[in-house]
Amino acid sequence: MSASSVTTVLSVPRQRVCVLGSTGSIGTSTLDVIGRHPERFEVFALSAHSRVDDLAAQCLRWQPRFAVLPDVAAARDLATRLRSADVRTEVLVGAAALEEVAAHPEVDSVMAAIVGAAGLAPCLAAARAGKRLLLANKEALVVGGELFMRAVREGGATLLPIDSEHSAIFQCLPEDRSAWAQRIDHIVLTASGGPFRQRDPATLAEVTPEQACAHPNWVMGRKISVDSATMMNKALEVIEARWLFDLAPRDVRVLLHPQSIIHSMVVCRDASVLAQLGTPDMRVPIAYGLSWPQRIESGAAQLDFLSLASLTFEPADAQRFPGLQLAWQALEARPGTTAVLNAANEVAVAAFLERRLRFDRIHAVNAGTLAQLAVPEDATSTLGGLLALDASARAVAGELVARGGV
Repeated sequence: MSASSVTTVLSVPRQRVCVLGSTGSIGTSTLDVIGRHPERFEVFALSAHSRVDDLAAQCLRWQPRFAVLPDVAAARDLATRLRSADVRTEVLVGAAALEEVAAHPEVDSVMAAIVGAAGLAPCLAAARAGKRLLLANKEALVVGGELFMRAVREGGATLLPIDSEHSAIFQCLPEDRSAWAQRIDHIVLTASGGPFRQRDPATLAEVTPEQACAHPNWVMGRKISVDSATMMNKALEVIEARWLFDLAPRDVRVLLHPQSIIHSMVVCRDASVLAQLGTPDMRVPIAYGLSWPQRIESGAAQLDFLSLASLTFEPADAQRFPGLQLAWQALEARPGTTAVLNAANEVAVAAFLERRLRFDRIHAVNAGTLAQLAVPEDATSTLGGLLALDASARAVAGELVARGGV
């Protein structure tokens, strides 16, 4: 490389990154990748839900312009700690503050790693502001669907999927999105099968939160770990893929791949299959999203092909994973039904983690909420309508939880 080219690389302004959900597994992995490339990235804002100690440590390390917490008391606590450490980070409070930092004119990229429907509003704000939006919050599409994709188009945002499966599909497709429809026959999302892939379905009533959170391949947060164990995570990813890649629901398929090496596949119209492979480390899709269309070192280990005994595939057992089929059921129903499914699942998983609901009744709550709640015709046209639908679904799901899922 010539001296002039080195000067050119070093003169590129650093990308200012807002990390929403910075204390979770995706957020900490994002900061790990950023830390490997201080010449390329600057942390502009961080947010957390309740882990004040972790957020305080991150603020000490990264010195962001803003930090956001949902609770006034927690925000005051953080602000006091930072002042005593002579850190000039401004602490903001509440949902509106999340939207403010996500759409801030000085922000270049937003890592959307807030879990659940709570991440929809700041994702919409970032999209409307035309940001590079690294989407790890699948619920923005599961709940928002067309409303969210319209905001991306109208805002001129760059939408980059961070879920390993959707990043894999994205990496297998040309940068020219107009060519996707002519190329794709269907896509295959792979799933590890989680900790209960070979467990007798008759014993699932006995599953504890600790067992459900012990994923064999990935290090994830508790909610997404439970979703992986039930395969509801994959159901939500089917819905996400439908919107990301503008596919008919029938063109999104799922296979179990216990090794988690092939992260997903594109089956082309000429019968060619394109796949993205790698070690199961979320820093790989995060690094790709941060640097796209370039590639940077992620910190993940290189894939050692000689150590791979085999790569195997299995169908998803409908008896063990009944929730998976709810993805296609919801996509084929009235718009907004996917938001109902997501809300019910968040309520059911929270109840399971709090030991108020049996593991094998999570599906009953989800299916029962879909059956009981009628979606209004205009529910998906505005954020307010979606949030009202979300609240209604949570109320129905809460009643089902109180009855043990029956």
